[in-house]
Amino acid sequence: MNLYRKKTAAAVLAAVLLAGGATACEGGKDAKKDSGAAAPSSPSKAAEKPAEVTPAAYLQKTKKKSEEITSLRYTMAGDAAGQKITAEASMRLKPTVGMAMTMDSPEKPGEKVGIRLIDGAMYLGSDGKWLKFDLKALAPEQAKQLDSLGSAQQGQNPADTADSLSAAKDLAKVGEETVDGQKTTHLAGTVTLEDLRAASAASAPEAKERQEKNIKALEAEGIKSLTLDIWIDEADQAKQVRTRGAGNSGPMDLTIKFLDVNKPVEITAPPADQVIDLAEMMKDSGEGA
Repeated sequence: MNLYRKKTAAAVLAAVLLAGGATACEGGKDAKKDSGAAAPSSPSKAAEKPAEVTPAAYLQKTKKKSEEITSLRYTMAGDAAGQKITAEASMRLKPTVGMAMTMDSPEKPGEKVGIRLIDGAMYLGSDGKWLKFDLKALAPEQAKQLDSLGSAQQGQNPADTADSLSAAKDLAKVGEETVDGQKTTHLAGTVTLEDLRAASAASAPEAKERQEKNIKALEAEGIKSLTLDIWIDEADQAKQVRTRGAGNSGPMDLTIKFLDVNKPVEITAPPADQVIDLAEMMKDSGEGA
């Protein structure tokens, strides 16, 4: 297998995991936070100026919307795992995770690479030739994380890495901005691993286990803090999410833009006669995973 394919697979896997977290970023905010709006001193003053919605209240509304998401389509651009990422994808979250993505090759400018994720396996290729990475056999921990992305949306608080903005001590409303012609509210904040651990301690068992895995993954990458931005549209859906951090593989700066949600997404594996199984190749050559 060419080196660029190995690098592409690593970058794609990191991006997919992050994307899954970002989709969870549409929900799972701290339900204990409220709008904090004070009662108006008189009816006349309330009529003159509506109470300002707090950042926590925006996140709470978005959480309710995210619980209904079963599929989505999005674009992804930036840096992850030391690679440039430019891609467009369709993703199914329920009942099981599946994804079809087309991205620019990080090693061969001008070329496109197709990626499909289904049944715990990732397929990488194009033009009728695909390489199969059986994640359950070659990378079981990553496979578990991918499997958890769909069920995360069903929990009361996903709270994955990119879904931790509510833990930011400096959570603030940046302003009102237009994204692809839609009016949005831009929120931002910075979270450290200590912030994530503190938030995790108060989470439900299932969410806590997922959060702890994310924290360990960040530690392994040498990332100590994340700067998170989310743009929420007038329907209380996340329109755009940006995640930034600095790690051992270089800076991470990934922006995910949601194009639509809850539209039919069908993900299928490539035809068997077009697929080469990496696990089988390793067995034949005696290579280690």
